[in-house]
Order: sequence, then structure tokens, then C-alpha cells
Amino acid sequence: MTPLVPTLTTRLLPTVDQKLRDLLLVLGGALLVALFAQVRIPLPFTPVPITGQTFAVLLVGATLGAWRGFASLGLYTLSGVVGLPVFAGGAAGATHLFGPTGGYLIGFVVAAYVIGMLAERGLERKIHTSLLPFAIGTLIIYALGAGWLAFYLGPQAAFTKGVLPFLPGDLLKLVLAALVLPAAWKLIK
Repeated sequence: MTPLVPTLTTRLLPTVDQKLRDLLLVLGGALLVALFAQVRIPLPFTPVPITGQTFAVLLVGATLGAWRGFASLGLYTLSGVVGLPVFAGGAAGATHLFGPTGGYLIGFVVAAYVIGMLAERGLERKIHTSLLPFAIGTLIIYALGAGWLAFYLGPQAAFTKGVLPFLPGDLLKLVLAALVLPAAWKLIK
């Protein structure tokens, strides 16, 4: 399915063979998230660490669009499940998908798709509209992540240990993404 408006990557790479371009973009997006996942700060009171993953998810969704973003985060998750050390801090294995942080991994896939849909409508191009896709993506990650974590810790603890400690950092990440994408669009114009 062709995006409604070109995403940043399709604008930069319009003449490359579409299937090859899409494959390289999906692989590159998965690799970017894997690299940012290595930025990991464990918190002693929660099984959820602070990572760079969420920032990478926001960027991947916005630059690749809905389906390529979805495929990229799906590939990232599948790579970790089958044993590649791509999860936070070099972790791997299906236990991470089915463990306390599995909802966040699923949230990444869904968030990338939704952010990509909004980017295909041009919302990531201007600072005053770019906060919306990134805020919605962050809320999706929180809803699925903390929702899944609630099965392990209960709803109240899932919120206090899976959302509250991360609000300041994730707010910073979404503001940075909301500044980076419009700036990138200005550079290519």
C-alpha cells in the first residue's frame, strides 16, 4: 500500500527499486531499535529498564510509515525471540516476549504502525503537529506495556512501576523526536 504522502525515507530514496528499498529500510529500522536498546539503565524497583528503544521506535515509525514501521518492529521482536541479542542490554529469547516486559515489545510494533499512519498524513513534518503522533505512540506503548505488566504486578503496581518512573524520560524522547523529524524535513527541502 502506497503512503498518502511520502515519508522521510521514501522522499530521500525515491528512485531505488521499491522492494529492495523497503527491505533495506525494514532491516535498518530493526537494527536502529536494536542499537538503541543497548542503552539500558536498570531500575531496582521495577523489571522495566530505562532504554533508548522508545526513541528509536518513534523515529522508525515516523520515517518508515505504517507498514514498513510495523514490519521493522516485528522483525526486531522476532529477532530477539529467536535468540539474537537485540533486546535491552543484549538480552534475547522468548521469555522476554512472554515475561513482564513483553507488552512493551508488542506496544513497539503497534506504536510504529500508528505513528507511521499519522506520518503518512504529514503530521511529523511541522513542530506544532509532530508531537501528536509521538504522544499517541508513547501512550500505546504504555497501555500495552503496563497492561501486560499488570498480570505480573497488579494494575496499581504496573502503573507506579511501569509508567510513572518513565514519564520524564519519555516526554524528553517524544519532544526530541518532534524536533528531529521537522528539522530533517527542512533539511531535505
